[in-house]
Amino acid sequence: MNSGLPAGWTIERVRALSGDPTAAPLSFDRLVVVETAGQDDYEPLRPDVILAFHELCLVRDDDEWFMGQLDDDGSVICWASYGSDLAEAIRSL
Repeated sequence: MNSGLPAGWTIERVRALSGDPTAAPLSFDRLVVVETAGQDDYEPLRPDVILAFHELCLVRDDDEWFMGQLDDDGSVICWASYGSDLAEAIRSL
């Protein structure tokens, strides 16, 4: 399942760059939010790609990659944008 990844990317390339052989795309049937500094509420994201690396995730929303944590209930809470470059976002894991 490589749909949604940027041009030239496959899940195998994601696994190789991250060093995580279990990295996998996740379905969108989950709550995905980002923490906003100075606010008590979360901002909902509408991702078109969610990649799981054990308990961490990279989520793409509007061409930006957000880093987050996969919670026990399947939701993803992101804490920051890591820019539009997937390779750079993966290196930040």
